[in-house]
Amino acid sequence: MAISMKGKSLVSLFHLTREEIEQILKTAELLKLQLLRGQEHPLLKRKTLAMIFEKPSTRTRVSFEAGMWQLGGYALYLSAGDLQLGRGETIADTAQVLSRYVDGIIARVFAHQTILDLAQHSKVPVVNALSDFSHPCQALADLFTIYEKKGRLVDLKLSYVGDGNNVAHSLLYGCSKVGMHIALGCPKGYEPEPEVVSQAKKEGKRNGCTVRVTHDPKEAVKGADVIYTDVWASMGKEKEHDERVRVFKPYQVNADLVKGAKEDYLFMHCLPAHRGEEVTNEVADSENSVIFDQAENRLHTQKALLSLIM
Repeated sequence: MAISMKGKSLVSLFHLTREEIEQILKTAELLKLQLLRGQEHPLLKRKTLAMIFEKPSTRTRVSFEAGMWQLGGYALYLSAGDLQLGRGETIADTAQVLSRYVDGIIARVFAHQTILDLAQHSKVPVVNALSDFSHPCQALADLFTIYEKKGRLVDLKLSYVGDGNNVAHSLLYGCSKVGMHIALGCPKGYEPEPEVVSQAKKEGKRNGCTVRVTHDPKEAVKGADVIYTDVWASMGKEKEHDERVRVFKPYQVNADLVKGAKEDYLFMHCLPAHRGEEVTNEVADSENSVIFDQAENRLHTQKALLSLIM
């Protein structure tokens, strides 16, 4: 590979260069093609991955576990009950102990600080498999899916409608790094963090693309190549569900809203979807929808990432 990423942790896409992101996507493309052809690629033979899960997940666990097996390695699932991160042994001690046993660590956690602490004290690469701040593995799969469907990333426009959450943060970083315009339509009080928007705008200026946040969903999706949404109440926000449904109702991705996008727009959602809330069945099941290809590509991009850093 042109760039050595061996030993590098991934806590956020902000910490990857454009070249590193492109290398991950190219590697994912190759590994996916090899898998479809039935070619084995045991790039991580005899390597072990520790998978820390404070939050349950379907896609994250299955994609990482299956991916490690396909790469010739072994994935070890560790639930919150197995570790009690920060409540018994310190996160720093946990990271140092696991580093003696395994070749890499992925962690799906509540607090982003947990990821930062793991990465700081681990002697092996740590991958953020989701935190309250960022979801970089999802955004890598999203970029790969768009590249597959559109043949490029530069000068396309991605419109994200909904909560300015961890997925929105990662899309801001990812799009601005690769030269893709991004517009977010969020209700007042639910915008992405100002620092993330500021960093993304600086990256966008460097890479020739625009970054915009608006409170008007129709303005956000105007001329979009991609329309993206996520659940209105993420895991841990369940108590706010009813209030969020009231606030976000005008931001539903439905047949009326998508009229503002290009005719061949892609509809994307990181799943699981709350159909009838953030998106209607009419859109989620339309010919423009690529949500299941997008879910599959978690497998391929994460395999690419692991093979490059481990």
